[in-house]
This record gives sequence, C-alpha cells and structure tokens, in this order.
Amino acid sequence: MLFYPINKFLLPFLSISFFWAAPSYASTVLSIGDGDTITITNGAQKTRVRLACIDSPETSQMPYGMESRQALQKLLPIGTEVTVRSKATDRYGRTVGEVLKGNTNINQQQVALGNSFVYWQYIKGCDRQTYSHLENDARLNKLGVWSVPGGIQRPWDYRRNRKGGFSASSSGSRSAGSGKYRCKEIGSWDKAQVLLKQGHTYLDRDGDGEACELLK
Repeated sequence: MLFYPINKFLLPFLSISFFWAAPSYASTVLSIGDGDTITITNGAQKTRVRLACIDSPETSQMPYGMESRQALQKLLPIGTEVTVRSKATDRYGRTVGEVLKGNTNINQQQVALGNSFVYWQYIKGCDRQTYSHLENDARLNKLGVWSVPGGIQRPWDYRRNRKGGFSASSSGSRSAGSGKYRCKEIGSWDKAQVLLKQGHTYLDRDGDGEACELLK
C-alpha cells in the first residue's frame, strides 16, 4: 500500500505556504516521470517540472523506485489541474517548484507519505520546519521508504555512484570474493550496511555490527 493515514497534527503543514515570493501559474498534468518529476501543459506549451526540496528514489532503484512514481501518479492523475510555484530552472531546463493541487502541497505530501526524502542540500526557499516535521513523522511511523528493512540508499548517493561507475544497482551487489570495497568509495552509511549484510564483513573493522561508521 502506498497511502497511509497522516497524523492529524501534520495536516496544517500540507497546506500552501508562502515562504518566498515566486511566480505561479495554473496548468494540467500531462505525465509523471518519477516520484519527483512531472510534465505539465498550459495550452500548447509543455513544461517539465522538478518538485522542489524533495528527492524521490530513482525509478531504477530497488526497492521503492517504481512505488514512489506510482504514488505520485495517484496523487496527480493525468489531467489534474495544478498550480506551480516556480523557484528556479535547473541545468536540465526543468522548472523547479512546489506543485499545488488545490490547497494541497504535493511536494510535502510525497514526504508525508514516505514516498520521498527531504532534499536538504536544496531546501533553501522551502519551509524547512514543515518538511522536517513531515519527514520525521513518516520515519517514526515507518511509512513508504522508511518501511524498508535496513533502509534504502538515498537517491543522491545512488545517482553519484552510478555516475562514478560504482554500481548500476541500488544495493551495490558484488560477491564478497570478487574484490573489496573501501568506505570512502561506498559513499553512504546505508549502502555500507547493505554490503555488510551481503558478506563484506571487513567493512566492520571493530566488530560492533556496524560498517563504515565514519560515513554517518
């Protein structure tokens, strides 16, 4: 199941917030790319929108990449009317902004339901306190990405590792006998724990059951 009841205390956080003066415009949802990317249309003009301040698992990530996309599809069925509060344009030419469906902030909804992580590196311009509350509540209630035993690799780590040729899979699978990893090349604490469970026990140098503590 991709949808869970949300703590009533957090409902006010899912409404529109006006923390920055940004241009906004009404459009219609044309397609869903992944858990944080959509294409909208305003007449003949099509625009790709990257949802600001959140980061969803990539569709190629296992687990939860496709689940995150499906969750956004349910929140924003094709033809849904939305308002985009534009924040910037990224290097790929996409509009970066918060997507509003009526009074519901879809970016925040994805975080609240555990379908996305807060993208803390790019939180500027968003309501930091609201996003923090929503993510913490999703984590405590083990919703979505937080329900996966052992956790999942953060999407920013996944992209960096793929770009560096480290691994094409989110688990970073490699047989324990085919070569050794070094903590500094793994890139994330979560991934180190996955590798430890796969048999790369040398990553736990002090034998406390935790690999690459310095990556925390």
